[in-house]
Amino acid sequence: MYLSTMQQDLISVLTPFKNTADFLPSCIKSIQSQTYTFWELIIVDDNSSDNSYDIVNSYAVKDPRIKLFKNSGAGIISALRLAFENSQGEFITRMDSDDIMAPNKLQTMATDLKIHGKGHIALGLVNYFSDMGDLGNGFQRYETWLNNLTGTGKNFKEIYKECVIPSPCWMVYRTDLTICKAFEPNRYPEDYDLAFRFYKGQLKCIPSNNVLHHWRDYPNRASRTDEHYSKNHFIPLKIRYFLKLDYRSTRPLALWGAGNKGKMVARKLIAKEISFVWLCNNERKIGKHIYGQELHNFEKLRTLNQPQCIITVANPDEQAKITQHLQSLGMKLMVDYYFFC
Repeated sequence: MYLSTMQQDLISVLTPFKNTADFLPSCIKSIQSQTYTFWELIIVDDNSSDNSYDIVNSYAVKDPRIKLFKNSGAGIISALRLAFENSQGEFITRMDSDDIMAPNKLQTMATDLKIHGKGHIALGLVNYFSDMGDLGNGFQRYETWLNNLTGTGKNFKEIYKECVIPSPCWMVYRTDLTICKAFEPNRYPEDYDLAFRFYKGQLKCIPSNNVLHHWRDYPNRASRTDEHYSKNHFIPLKIRYFLKLDYRSTRPLALWGAGNKGKMVARKLIAKEISFVWLCNNERKIGKHIYGQELHNFEKLRTLNQPQCIITVANPDEQAKITQHLQSLGMKLMVDYYFFC
């Protein structure tokens, strides 16, 4: 049952857009069709070169809840800053201009926040779709993984794997977003960085089993084409927050995996002068040296006193075996070991 006082709380929907003329009408209409009607759409043109601005303006002149701005800077972070600065809502959420909201999205998330209170993040399940045909296996795996986390509210248990908070499907109290520094840091990928700051702020994820967001995939989507969202940006962000939030310098650190991601993590740790023991289960690599570091059999972990372990092995079957081995040593996820992929 929805709370009778819900309509008293304004929801600010922050939406940057750039050259999404083909998708903006369906996006805006999905917001206008919400069962929860007390919202404002703060929508910012990030230097579009098509007729996106005119399309949004045609809706804004008819609906005073739509407030259109032009980004004086460049990029999604500055556009989000501008949107947040001009928002008034008690609740803040983000929306991508090429996606579609389920009709009950705002109502459901606002209700969850009212029930659970400040210090929480309202979430929803996501559904990837494409007008171009079948989705790739990567998107389907991500959707399944993300929705499984959201269904239990244990999103932060796997935060070092991938972005655990879907960028266009979260809602928080304005004060909580401000405490977490909103869109102040100029770090990409900005959605993953914000997820880490939610984690740092110890916000709790509210479990959800409702599909609230339809996530469109197409060839020119920013997550596919913008260099800020390449995997090369993910590892530095993970290392940054691991060292700040979970790393304990009094405990030995182990790195498990010597593939491309393992090597990237190793380079970052070496550059920061962080000592580590490098482990692998590839017989051809054991005993060899990479970047001056010897690779050891994974059994070396048994000789370390209360180690922490970063795992960069991506294969799901191997991850399951590694998890079983670490648990047999009494190690706990997000205390003693962390999956980085």
